[in-house]
Amino acid sequence: MPPRMILMLCAVLVLTCAGADHAHGQAAISPPAVGGVLPNLSLPVPDRPEERQYLGLEGKGTFKIPEVRAEVVLIEIFSMYCTFCQKDAPGVNELHRLINDDSDLKNRIKLIGIGAGNSPFEVDTFRKTYSVGFPLFPDQDFSRHEALGKTRTPYFIVIRVNKDGSHRVIYSKVGSFGEPKSFLEFILKESGLKKGA
Repeated sequence: MPPRMILMLCAVLVLTCAGADHAHGQAAISPPAVGGVLPNLSLPVPDRPEERQYLGLEGKGTFKIPEVRAEVVLIEIFSMYCTFCQKDAPGVNELHRLINDDSDLKNRIKLIGIGAGNSPFEVDTFRKTYSVGFPLFPDQDFSRHEALGKTRTPYFIVIRVNKDGSHRVIYSKVGSFGEPKSFLEFILKESGLKKGA
């Protein structure tokens, strides 16, 4: 087959794949943008009492992320099998420790993790292996991962929750957030949180 014909076939295949979502009446989903809001997704209220208390939740059923009792919520989309997530775990744990050790911030900033494609067993294995001290949620069927734009992992989203329950995204990026102390300072600046306020 001539090279020109191969090129044309490749172009047709690319265009066909790119339009597949639209052909089925679905627009491609992007990760939440800075200044925007999270998609309407729910997570199960944790079974562990300490996790419910950490998030300020009661009872059973489901909750939406902006319902966490905090002014800022950081969401990590991870996978147990992601080597970058494994490498970043100590830094994420250090960020959690910095927040929890600060009496002024520990009730105002909360962290959660969503295990893309991970079963409860896999999420629990990740929690134990990397000594994660904040709630992690399985997403075995990728439904939450898909709603959040099918991001690569790790992916970090930070939202600022307003007093009226509304929220806005102040950070949304793939990859490591860098040095934990600097990232915490960035969160405080972008969220408008002031220590001691």
